[in-house]
Amino acid sequence: MGRDLHPMSLHFVMFIPTIQGQSDDEQLDEWLSLAIARGIIGTYAQTELGHGTNLKNLETTATYDPKTEEFIINSPTITSAKWWPGGLGKSSNYAIVVAQLYTLGICRGPHPFIVQLRDLETHMPLRGVRVGDIGPKFGFNSSDNGFLLFDNYRIPRSHMLMRHSKVLKDGTFIAPKHSKLSYGTMVFVRSIMIKDQATELAAAACIAIRYSAIRRQGEIKQGSGEVQILDYQTQQFRLLPQLARSFAFMFAAYEIRDLYMKVTEQLADGNTELLPEIHALSSGLKSVVSWEAAQGIEQCRLACGGHGYSLASAFPEIYAYSVGGCTYEGENIVMLLQVARFLMKAAEEVRGGKARLATICDYMAKPNSAHSFMTQWDTYSDEHIVHDFEQVARKQVFRAYDILKRHQQESSAEEGWNRSSVELCKASRMHVRLYLVRTFLEKVATAPETSLRVPLTDLTRLYAFDLITACQGEFMKSGFMSESQLDAVREGIYRCLERLRPNAVSLVDSWDFDDAELHSVLGRRDGNVYPALLEWAQKSQLNRTEVKMSSTLLVS
Repeated sequence: MGRDLHPMSLHFVMFIPTIQGQSDDEQLDEWLSLAIARGIIGTYAQTELGHGTNLKNLETTATYDPKTEEFIINSPTITSAKWWPGGLGKSSNYAIVVAQLYTLGICRGPHPFIVQLRDLETHMPLRGVRVGDIGPKFGFNSSDNGFLLFDNYRIPRSHMLMRHSKVLKDGTFIAPKHSKLSYGTMVFVRSIMIKDQATELAAAACIAIRYSAIRRQGEIKQGSGEVQILDYQTQQFRLLPQLARSFAFMFAAYEIRDLYMKVTEQLADGNTELLPEIHALSSGLKSVVSWEAAQGIEQCRLACGGHGYSLASAFPEIYAYSVGGCTYEGENIVMLLQVARFLMKAAEEVRGGKARLATICDYMAKPNSAHSFMTQWDTYSDEHIVHDFEQVARKQVFRAYDILKRHQQESSAEEGWNRSSVELCKASRMHVRLYLVRTFLEKVATAPETSLRVPLTDLTRLYAFDLITACQGEFMKSGFMSESQLDAVREGIYRCLERLRPNAVSLVDSWDFDDAELHSVLGRRDGNVYPALLEWAQKSQLNRTEVKMSSTLLVS
């Protein structure tokens, strides 16, 4: 699963895709085959010490000199240092550097440049380049995340990636046809992130559920002997929703990947219609999925008791990998606020009487419904579930819209936005959760009729019911869902747990993780946990000698 990132990960995940997506034909001929063959090793340097998600205020500059037809790359302040790019510290000899473009004395905003950092023979940093590793981190310590500063470093004009915007020899700037054309690479990276987060949550659920089928503790019926802890409802309640989430997130990852491929084809034809929609969707999914995956992994760890705290469980490395996704490639709250801007534009269109909305926002134009369709958990159809999530998402979006408009009337647009930001984030989360529920239900409903259809359907119900209880305040607001209806949802959760219990181990086995991938003593496929734990403990460095050196010194 590549939990401890390879130093060249960003070469394949961001460096090459950026060349593919933002280079003109001549640049593709010059750089792409070289990068694919690893003739050069690159990373993606955008985030700075002082700025991350606020791209318009990045401080690194690229000033065009028409006399020499070169860009002069500079890091004018300490906070302009590029900070965090994986593989930058020691591995990469090239980087895509995002810098503020200046031509003819005018700032044209951030643009990508392909920049050589190190000598291709000696691997020493080039003159005008200061580069190094940023030191130990919470996780990913096999990856040399680095810093980068420039001192009047010159690169040829042809090293600005020019598929969408150009600088001519005389310094004339040709703007892109669409200001968001550079979003393609970000969408691609986030689609990979969503899949990775789903995989890590699935791995955690696999470990915890396998272990829970091995671990015996206590009796349910007196005198019947100790039971598997997976037989306890509380253990099922902790773990099986995480399993359901992992499937929901994976289906969403494949869906966003397919959307990305569709948008890429459209962009090649000059069609940018779907770009804002998929950018907002990928931003929201990145935020919600990474957060809920990290929380779910922690629940899996806790469900394994004290053994879950051991490095032997693999939970520490899984959690360190997953939780990093809450901040890299966009801090999660900022991502939700990006989604909110998209939603507020859609809400404005609905209030203005415009019927045409992005596909993922079509629910906003649907008629208002006063009450939920829930009567009994086993008659609550897919259509009813989607309807109820649509209604709650719609109410939350327009609540945020009305609050925003009120605050903006009382103050400036920016101050009003800030004063409404918590409600805006709530609207974004509910919008994304609607998408996750709808996608999960649709994918399972259209899956081939096999023996897996029944447990997968149970997982969709468990996922939807669990989300409703997690968002019960929103569902009960204005009387949309009553207490008795919420009780029926809770009953649905308990019945789904019972139905899924016999298939729980088979469902996690369906991910087909091998022991080398899980790297967990608790999650071994053969279930031979206790001898393996003892063997693992005996390999501790402290057990290389019977008496510690410090103890010997104290005795003497």
